[in-house]
Amino acid sequence: MMKKSLLSFSLIASISILSTGCDQKPKENKPQDNSPITVNLTDNKEPKTKVLDPLATKAIEIGLKSIPEDLNELNKLIDNKNNPLNQAKIELGKMLYFEPRLSKSNLISCNSCHNLATGGDDDISSATGHKWTANPHHLNSPTVYNAVFASRQFWDGRDPDLEKQAQGPILAGPEMASTKEKVIDTIKSMPEYVSRFKEAFGNDEVTYEKATMAIGAFERTLVTPSRFDNFLNGDATGLSAEERKGLQTFIDKGCSTCHNGYALGGSMQPFPAVGKYKYANVGDFKGDANGLVKVPTLRNIMETAPYFHNGATWDLNEAVKIMGQTQLGIELTDSEVASIVAFLGSLTGEKPLIKYPVLPASTSTTPKPNLN
Repeated sequence: MMKKSLLSFSLIASISILSTGCDQKPKENKPQDNSPITVNLTDNKEPKTKVLDPLATKAIEIGLKSIPEDLNELNKLIDNKNNPLNQAKIELGKMLYFEPRLSKSNLISCNSCHNLATGGDDDISSATGHKWTANPHHLNSPTVYNAVFASRQFWDGRDPDLEKQAQGPILAGPEMASTKEKVIDTIKSMPEYVSRFKEAFGNDEVTYEKATMAIGAFERTLVTPSRFDNFLNGDATGLSAEERKGLQTFIDKGCSTCHNGYALGGSMQPFPAVGKYKYANVGDFKGDANGLVKVPTLRNIMETAPYFHNGATWDLNEAVKIMGQTQLGIELTDSEVASIVAFLGSLTGEKPLIKYPVLPASTSTTPKPNLN
């Protein structure tokens, strides 16, 4: 069993991640023929070699990826060359993520729909925002946890990264219903925010784009290593026998065709692909111009009901069965569904420890709330 340790991002002072594993990332050798992948583990005493479980080897070969144990590797993975992470920017982004005064009503923040205490989403079928307005297309709020690993953002994949994605909901009428001018005026009305912009970006110019870049930077740190990652990183005890059987079923039935990579999802795929979706009449969303829909991450799926883009079912077993029908063209047995669901439980990860920020006090020039 790998030793559990408290790990902190080298770039982050106020956010730490509970992770499992050794302090140095294992070095992986490419498999030769059908031989198992070996992982070199190094501690402060002497190098060790551990042979990866054959099932872990198979999972890696078909495209499943583990969140890196090494913090330097993880920082490289989550960073954005167009918005380099730094401690001040991440802390500013955390404050703006929880800042309700960016919204028209001064009541709604990013955390309202992507609640970090409840799975990174809002636990309702249709995202609900300003004046209790439900999403006009009956779209469900995706989790923000591990969203950094997705290749596209939004259900229709219209934005490429978290920084760009953050610009949308703040201005959307059914969500925060704000304006760029309101956001800028709100931030500039509080000297502490202006000072923090200078620390984060090197100057005190406040722009809407900078605000969302800071929010995106914070969101990039919201990753949740799990027992499944331990398993892929060389801990053969990371999964129970039932979960191992579920992973084998997950692979054999073809679920990993779309649910792969670090997020076990995050790409754009046809939906439905080969069969009818029984809840297609819930909302009018049909995907992007090509009928593609972003594949949701399976990480923490036990905590992110209701499921599908339209939040049509709260039953994970039903969701898995539907996926077999619509995406694979097969009828999964109850036993196979239960097996896959057992594996999905291993994807529940350790959440970042986030201290709720104390936000600056409003001033006489801070825009007042508008509930209309």
